[in-house]
Amino acid sequence: MVIEFAQPEAEVFVPDGRAEDEALARVNLLGIGAHPDDLEIMAYHGIRAGQGQGGPRFGAVVCTDGTGAPRVDADEDPEAYALRRTRRDEQRAAARRGRYAAVIQLDHPSESVRENVAPELVDDLAAILDATRPRVVYTHSPADEHATHVGVCVAAIEAMRRLPADARPEQVLGCEVWGSLDWLPDHGAELLELGADTASWSALMQVFVSQTRARPYHEGALGRSRANAVFRDAHRVGGGERLWRAMDLTALVADDAPDLESFTRARLEEFESAVLARIAAARGPIRPAP
Repeated sequence: MVIEFAQPEAEVFVPDGRAEDEALARVNLLGIGAHPDDLEIMAYHGIRAGQGQGGPRFGAVVCTDGTGAPRVDADEDPEAYALRRTRRDEQRAAARRGRYAAVIQLDHPSESVRENVAPELVDDLAAILDATRPRVVYTHSPADEHATHVGVCVAAIEAMRRLPADARPEQVLGCEVWGSLDWLPDHGAELLELGADTASWSALMQVFVSQTRARPYHEGALGRSRANAVFRDAHRVGGGERLWRAMDLTALVADDAPDLESFTRARLEEFESAVLARIAAARGPIRPAP
């Protein structure tokens, strides 16, 4: 069955040439990101896991057309630059290099995601989730500092809630991209191991030349993954691995789930309480100076 999407130029690209329905049926690890290159930064854990035995299992969904990205030349005409087409081509190339089962580019304009998320985006995501029935979903963290990333998180959670209870993912991960999740309390965090092969990950991110020539995202991602490991725990040796942080959002797709605002507020209040408790413990009953 071919899915009909809201945007006329939305596409499903299958790197190994299989039929669309067959490719989507193989997906059990699904990344839902805002822009071309977001998933290659935030969901490498799933991309890497999807390359194991049994054929490609990682599916990528890119929600926006990517035309809002900064350009090296601020005076460049975005139509002449053909940024939309360039980023779409780069995303296909990443799907080939990363051996994805499929990549779906939904082509929604960013303004329809940043505020008052378009219901058409939720409809598209619900149809993809129904076709793939993934075991794990990687999407953006609700604490991300990029408004379009947060909009995609909102749309993804709403789409997952539309599925029958027995068809919802076993795990939903809200991954860091624009802003770290190193403040997140341990019980609400997932630390995703990325392995030692940084060359493959770096090469995958550098497929997006239109982005890395303006800002070295690949260097930032490699640095953060190293920092996540080194500064993970002050009381243990190690830190040689590379880790990516994610917020465990699985509770949000249950029938009795809290709303996203309440869920995120609870994580922030836990962080606040922990910080203030450490300060109070350090001060103790300090005596006034004589």
